[in-house]
Amino acid sequence: MSKSAELAAIVQARAGTEAPRFGLILGSGLGHLAEEIEGVAIPYADLPGFPHAGVSGHNPKLVIGTLEGVRVAVFGGRVHYYEHGNPAEMRLPLELLKELGCESLLLTNAAGSLRPDIPMGDLMLLSDHIAFAGANPLIGEPTDARFVPMTDAHDTEIRAGLRAAAEAEGVALPEGVYCWFSGPSFETPAEIRAARILGADAVGMSTVPEIILARFLGLRAAAVSVITNMGAGLSAENISHEHTKAMAPLGAAKLERVLRRYLRSL
Repeated sequence: MSKSAELAAIVQARAGTEAPRFGLILGSGLGHLAEEIEGVAIPYADLPGFPHAGVSGHNPKLVIGTLEGVRVAVFGGRVHYYEHGNPAEMRLPLELLKELGCESLLLTNAAGSLRPDIPMGDLMLLSDHIAFAGANPLIGEPTDARFVPMTDAHDTEIRAGLRAAAEAEGVALPEGVYCWFSGPSFETPAEIRAARILGADAVGMSTVPEIILARFLGLRAAAVSVITNMGAGLSAENISHEHTKAMAPLGAAKLERVLRRYLRSL
């Protein structure tokens, strides 16, 4: 039995065998959204071999239940590349989603904006990404499945649904390109200028490896950034992880409204 199958058996024994329609991965400062789910919470510590997020601002448990009548599986935190130097750390959680019968994935993250028209507290829907960190979670995968096409990595149908939900809620949801830096240090002003030249609209330290893994596993995927700061050199603010956690709730409230409206439309 595969590791993901073993974990699926544990999860189903506690939460039932009905397949979740959506998987949700919550970024820094957004883990409280897991508390809104009506269902069963399983600490990561109860899932043998499951990667534990080692960064504050995450809520390390898997919640299986319903939100707005839709069956969901919510990860209250994620492991980042910068914690272990392995971009494939989130492979097992996504394999678990697949094993549970999930078909779609929505990722959230805290990000720095490179556009003055997307300020702190706003949201950005990812239209595409740049893997500036240079790492890839499929390095070492022995099968030809590793050659994953990424032209439509960010699912157009899910994005359209999220845009419609945001419009209905009166929440601005501009689309943009997310540039993945490895972290954990924040970007320099020169790196921010380089990212802007390359066409990035926001920067962050997650999400891209999970998008690649999701497509590898056959999961439809989309992602939304909560803007917690402006990129280095674009404002006078002092960028820090504490600042990120403090600013995340501003956008999280908007994100929750959009997410609930989107789920009601399914």
